[in-house]
Amino acid sequence: MLRERAPRCEELRRMPDETLRDFHDAELFRIHQPRRVGGAELEFVAVVEFGALLARACASSSWNFINFLSHHLMLGMFPPRAQDEIWGASPDTLIASSFVFPAGKAKKVKGGYVLSGRWPFSSGVDPSEWNMLAGLAWLDDNAPPEARVFLLQRSQYKVIDNWFAGGLRGTGSKDVEALEQFVPEHRTLSVADTKGGPTPGSEVNPGVLFQMPVFALFPYMLSGVPLGIAEGLIDDFASGSPTRSGRMTGARIAEIQSTQIRLGEATAYAHASRLVQVANCLEAQKLVVPDAKTKARYRLEGAYAVEWALRAVDVMFALSGAGGLYESGQMPRAFRDAHAVKQHFSFNTDIAATTYGRVALGLPTDNPTL
Repeated sequence: MLRERAPRCEELRRMPDETLRDFHDAELFRIHQPRRVGGAELEFVAVVEFGALLARACASSSWNFINFLSHHLMLGMFPPRAQDEIWGASPDTLIASSFVFPAGKAKKVKGGYVLSGRWPFSSGVDPSEWNMLAGLAWLDDNAPPEARVFLLQRSQYKVIDNWFAGGLRGTGSKDVEALEQFVPEHRTLSVADTKGGPTPGSEVNPGVLFQMPVFALFPYMLSGVPLGIAEGLIDDFASGSPTRSGRMTGARIAEIQSTQIRLGEATAYAHASRLVQVANCLEAQKLVVPDAKTKARYRLEGAYAVEWALRAVDVMFALSGAGGLYESGQMPRAFRDAHAVKQHFSFNTDIAATTYGRVALGLPTDNPTL
């Protein structure tokens, strides 16, 4: 069904309502929600495995799916009062986000913070009732700002319809803007409390999911998407090529040696990407509180896992020949979506490698979220 709806998802620039209903009915959004509110609380690696599975059919739907389930995980780290306010109204409530910290500025006031800002790339914002918006908070004029995540109700921000993108068109990743909005203390979460170990929410959600280092593992909350795109293209090509002939020469595609080599190359890239993603997610859940070098490695290898998945997509795109030039169809959509994923800050290999290199060489990290 997702594959059939993928063109419409692109056209709408958001997930179709029927897809949202299907995901709710299957309780897919609740994979990483605490058990105490009816969630499944599956292992962290599920974010990669389910994300990759769904991305074979529709990368935009998978991207939003991963975002929504990850926000349930993060809400489980917030103070219990915030959790009860949102899940008490409905455990199916959807939450969008934008974790661009410099975009938001907050000032400490009695009982909370006053927040203003304009945030880009708030994926899945259209059907969401709440939004996790990152910002820098000044506790006083003489101290450096503190990185925090703020929960805002939909009435507190404006959605700006500017998502006209080259890839991931169906994610509805629009800008949002908030002006002088009061956010009570219990609806905020300090980044310092998300680096591994007990969180404000683990008081009521003692499971390991709600103690893992969020931003060290941030790449894996999205990296299943390009992996699934690559694996889907590889499987579809392999199953559909044995009897296919080239239009110009009439040669059987499967018997051309370069075709065999390129299929093997793409498979190796995709498999390497999967191995690294799964291994790091499983390792992180066992460690819970990894050291600084390990955190930096998670970011590094998460970025490279996406790089390898993208290489697999590019190889498969080249194998598609001139047929891949048309805007409609799975192949060109997969190409656009995979390259859109790679543009995400978390998958910049130069940035991730710099952070790792600094830590490995005994220098201070340049990523304060770790």
